[in-house]
Amino acid sequence: MSPWPAWRRLLFRFTVMYVGLYMSPLKWAGGVPLLNLGGNYYSMGESWLVTLANRHLFHVKEELVPFNGSGDTSYGYAQLCLFTLLALIGTAVWSALDRRRAYDRLSYWFLVALRYYVALVALLYGTIKLFGQQMIFPSLSQLATPLGDLLPMRFSWLFIGYSEPYQFFSGAVEVLAGVLLLWRRTATLGAFVATSVFLNVMMMNLCYDIPVKLFSIHLFVFSNLLLLSDARRLLDFFVFNRPTQPKRTYAFTSRRARIGWLVLKAGFVLFFGLLPLYRAYQYSQPEPVAGKKPPKPKLKAGFYEVADFRVPPAFPDSLRWQNVVFEEEAAGSIQTPDTLFRQRYRRGYFSYDLDSARHTIAFRKFADDSLALFTLHIDRPDTNRLLLRGLFRGDSLTVALRRTNRHFQLAERQFHWLSEANR
Repeated sequence: MSPWPAWRRLLFRFTVMYVGLYMSPLKWAGGVPLLNLGGNYYSMGESWLVTLANRHLFHVKEELVPFNGSGDTSYGYAQLCLFTLLALIGTAVWSALDRRRAYDRLSYWFLVALRYYVALVALLYGTIKLFGQQMIFPSLSQLATPLGDLLPMRFSWLFIGYSEPYQFFSGAVEVLAGVLLLWRRTATLGAFVATSVFLNVMMMNLCYDIPVKLFSIHLFVFSNLLLLSDARRLLDFFVFNRPTQPKRTYAFTSRRARIGWLVLKAGFVLFFGLLPLYRAYQYSQPEPVAGKKPPKPKLKAGFYEVADFRVPPAFPDSLRWQNVVFEEEAAGSIQTPDTLFRQRYRRGYFSYDLDSARHTIAFRKFADDSLALFTLHIDRPDTNRLLLRGLFRGDSLTVALRRTNRHFQLAERQFHWLSEANR
């Protein structure tokens, strides 16, 4: 075992400390029985420490916004600062106490842990893409939204969600990377695939302002760390045209240790590979008839033009309804900037409850809201016309809607081997 230069020892210590904090098993072991309780306490302690450090040191933002579907919140950046600070302190303490000149064995097991972490993420994200559950085909409301009103993130999401085969392909490559990383013999090939996959993900997030930039950058860097451990062998093979030596590995000597390792590996594959695959498959299947709840009454889905919109003269013209979309589920959207609704891309989204006996429709901002925003009386002169009447914002409202055969070319899912013109 040859001694490492000082810069390499320092860099290795910092990397181990930082990556260990970032990929702490207690944070992602919530789905494993008996470990979820420890994971909850760990997350609570980390949240307290991040908030405390931000208040006294980092000042990223006065009130941190936690992770909420976005991984690039102020909390995420404060967490990044804390991990960097703790890793620097840990490196200094480690360097002061440890006089070893090399870390070959520790480096090997550190890379094994990192390899399994990257495999875990690739398997989880790849699995939901296999069943088209991450990016969804554009809804009727989204098809009715002008392209220029979409934000780059939503535009990219719909771009991938439009094509189920492309999303399946993306997921299959991620799953392939995860599977290859699970076995030592294919780990280098898996690192190549993972690096390519997460480079594409990182660039999508950076170029389309998708709020998972920090996470994807980490995954790309981690994948490169796996390749970096094989840098000399890869350069000899691909660049210098020289023979390479087999990679050094460390095997368990006792039978009990080997069995324990196989059990841990089998548990990892079960909880983070097979179970997510099974759950995604179950979610994609139609609900059994025996377990179905009675269907809620719904209006006929489609695009409705506003044929008549009667309100008092004082009602602002800017809030008038331009068109209404009712989706297949009990939800829809209105082309209006009215903030009474859930605003997304200049459309007001809502959920509704239809009472066929009382001939009323109750509009809600979210499906699980206990109180309705407002309730209108509804008449249906025929299958394609609706008449809504009642109080809206304290004033009387009468809206006549007419269902039209609004045709969206994007919904056709076109494909042509032969294209005689640039379409």
